[in-house]
Amino acid sequence: MTEAECVECGADVTLHDDLEVGEIIDCGTCGAELEVVDVSPPVLERAPELEEDWGE
Repeated sequence: MTEAECVECGADVTLHDDLEVGEIIDCGTCGAELEVVDVSPPVLERAPELEEDWGE
């Protein structure tokens, strides 16, 4: 297991060993959705907001 810092609250987020770029992780402290942008070393950024397409 490795850790990375939450970009929202600064808490340590525990990451599993088979982490992949593009994976979405939830911060256990503040609940922010974080996206893995690099795995070596692990780097997290705020996940992009998904917009509703309403079936378009």
